[in-house]
Amino acid sequence: MSSLNIQTFYADAVLFDMDGTLTDSIAAVEAAWGKVAKDIGQDPTYVIAATHGKRAVDNLAQFKPHIKAHEMDDEVQNFEESILFFADAYNVHGPGSQITSLASSPFSNSPLSSGYATPDLSMSPSSSAPSSRTSSFVSPRRPSFASKLNSMLAMTAVPEASVYGQGPHFEDSIMEEDHQDVITFEADKKKHCLEAWQQEAASVDRSVRILPGVKRIMNSIPQGRYAVATSGAKTYAYGCMTRVGITPPKVTITADDKRLKAGKPAPDPFLLAASELGFSAKNCVVFEDSPSGIRAGVASGATVIAVCTSHERKQIEHVGAHFVVENMDKVKCEPCADGRLKFTVQL
Repeated sequence: MSSLNIQTFYADAVLFDMDGTLTDSIAAVEAAWGKVAKDIGQDPTYVIAATHGKRAVDNLAQFKPHIKAHEMDDEVQNFEESILFFADAYNVHGPGSQITSLASSPFSNSPLSSGYATPDLSMSPSSSAPSSRTSSFVSPRRPSFASKLNSMLAMTAVPEASVYGQGPHFEDSIMEEDHQDVITFEADKKKHCLEAWQQEAASVDRSVRILPGVKRIMNSIPQGRYAVATSGAKTYAYGCMTRVGITPPKVTITADDKRLKAGKPAPDPFLLAASELGFSAKNCVVFEDSPSGIRAGVASGATVIAVCTSHERKQIEHVGAHFVVENMDKVKCEPCADGRLKFTVQL
């Protein structure tokens, strides 16, 4: 921190917002709200802007008023699973997918290891849609593939080696190549199981990422002295943090916590998080990125540090934050001998 514009203060604990503060899943979140907007026939730009920094339960109640109270928990979970699907689709179903290691496959030593992968039939944690590994390549040298495919599918005798993980061995090279085409054919069938919006999701990389300075500052704070208070429910919150290597702290207040009477911009999430840590919110530091979250932090009485990670400075500098910084690289936290935390902020 070489700038002369440096300020120092002390606090007892830290309350982090999650998305836009610790993690960046904005692309996936906006895609999920964009899908909601299209489903209800509204302008995606308007819906995305209106929902940022607020709980899914509140947003869904606003934009889908037909949802009954007893249905809301399931609707929130389904929505948050769609966020995680958008976040993972490119690397699971799309161009970013890696050829799965065939070391444990029955075909690990077969010609499949040179470029084809057996379709992954396991269920994605964020969707009931089966994932796939697919190639569009079909050898142009064998115009009779269709007839050979039927023969392959009708085979009842599997080479013994395949049972023990060594892969089938075919003396006929044409049969080896046909075997590859069978795998490709099955993978293509699985690809078509994806709905249109899921195929679109797989075409764009919307992966969750950790933001600058986050790991360093979290590692500098003693256990039990920080919490997460997010507008995301548990499915989304825990899913995002674990995807970037953040272990959710013991005190993680999510939007579906039944103790909350209101979400941000009300101060309730931060007040509850501070209370669970055993401190007054007035002696805590809040890290936030959205106008809604900044207002919640200010209303809680905490010292608020706003990070310009999801909004331009001009959009958040007049909302009430005590400090506005580019990102957490501009903040340093040091435990003191008296138990307090010393914060140094480079403005």
